[in-house]
Amino acid sequence: MNGSHFSEFKPSSSVIIISDIVAICTTFLICEILLKKIDTGNLLNDSWHHSYIYLMIFLPILLLTLLSVGLYNGRLRVTSSGINSRVVVATSLAYLLVKSIYHVSLINELPSHFAEYNLIAVSASIMLLRFIISKTPYQNLGVKRILILGAGRRASLIEQYMRRKSDRIGIDIVGFVEMECDADGSIQNEKKIILNQPLETYVIDNNINEVVIACDERREVLPNQSLFSCRRSGVKIIDIIDFFERETGQVAVNHVYPSWIIYGSNNTYHSPIHHSLYWAFNAVFALCIFVLTWPFMLMTVVAIKFEEGWRAPVLYSQSRTGLDGKIFKIYKFRSMRTDAEKDGVKWAQLSDPRVTRVGAFIRKYRIDELPQLFNVINGDMDFVGPRPERPEFTKVFEHEIPYYNHRFNVKPGLTGWAQLKYPYGSNENDAVEKLKYDLYYIKNRGFLFDILILLRTAEIVIFGKGR
Repeated sequence: MNGSHFSEFKPSSSVIIISDIVAICTTFLICEILLKKIDTGNLLNDSWHHSYIYLMIFLPILLLTLLSVGLYNGRLRVTSSGINSRVVVATSLAYLLVKSIYHVSLINELPSHFAEYNLIAVSASIMLLRFIISKTPYQNLGVKRILILGAGRRASLIEQYMRRKSDRIGIDIVGFVEMECDADGSIQNEKKIILNQPLETYVIDNNINEVVIACDERREVLPNQSLFSCRRSGVKIIDIIDFFERETGQVAVNHVYPSWIIYGSNNTYHSPIHHSLYWAFNAVFALCIFVLTWPFMLMTVVAIKFEEGWRAPVLYSQSRTGLDGKIFKIYKFRSMRTDAEKDGVKWAQLSDPRVTRVGAFIRKYRIDELPQLFNVINGDMDFVGPRPERPEFTKVFEHEIPYYNHRFNVKPGLTGWAQLKYPYGSNENDAVEKLKYDLYYIKNRGFLFDILILLRTAEIVIFGKGR
């Protein structure tokens, strides 16, 4: 994965992670000291020495569960009660996972009820920490001051797609420098700057950390010598496309050049060895998920039959476009009426009247997609990748949306970066928006990135988001 383009962990997120680690370890020590004072008759009990083993196992698992419920997402917008409920889910899940590890391993037992007391204390400390963070300007730590060189069409990407405060966590956009040959009137509501001094002087005087090249025309317009001086002074110079990609996790498909596709994509995942290893990982993971979810699948079958009769079909298959444009059959639990497409192929819509009552529930929690575990084992799909689209739509998109066929360079997935960042699509405009995230994933894909997406998908499943 290309770390320079990885946008999820902002400076503020790093501060939160470090604060959580300190809070968890401090709470553990306080809990241990207090319990030892109470348990004065067993101070020499060996089980106390093994409590630190518990901490070493519990800490990384808890950080992963906190990540999986979205608590390290710098753009998470929920109420205080929503934060607290996510903390409870994360700590409880971590507790159950660690207790399961203790149960199946040969690790010595902990002092009586220590894990339970520690769970309550850690949950309370993380909730308190989140409350303190919400009342302090923690996000100002590590903020980079950004100067945009340009105020035309390319620069307007920032105004269009980074309007909210949550879109600018970790950065402070000082202003947009008007340049010759920029399109008139593109920047409407941002601060414009007319330089009356050399660029490098303005950059130094205003403590600029990064200059973004966003002018519409560069030939004989860019102050190359000044930019060189800025770079020598430690100021980072970055192109608007790379800046936009880094900060939003998407690619500006209408502004990139063909060279971006040729030189920018990740080409390390096309060897036969990689395909075999990746299939093995996905197949084993699919079997593990099946073992955990087969009761829910069985209940879904019963629920569909109960609602629509015992002769009603349970599974639904569709043709989808996969790797290299090949057509395959995708399987889902049927969530719509059997006559849903009697008038032809249609986009699924929010609050679609064709969806059954059981279908609405299983779509909300992604249960309808569990049969696609077979597609993963069969090698048609991976767990992570662009969602496969119907051939009837892809034929249109290939002609009308730039770089759309680049999605076919990787296997489609059960979940993906676009599903996390832009969870619903019901028309061609939505397809364009999702493509921006799909191209970002294709360029930056890697094992750790896939793991992050899988963890973040747990947030969608647990809290029913994205439907």
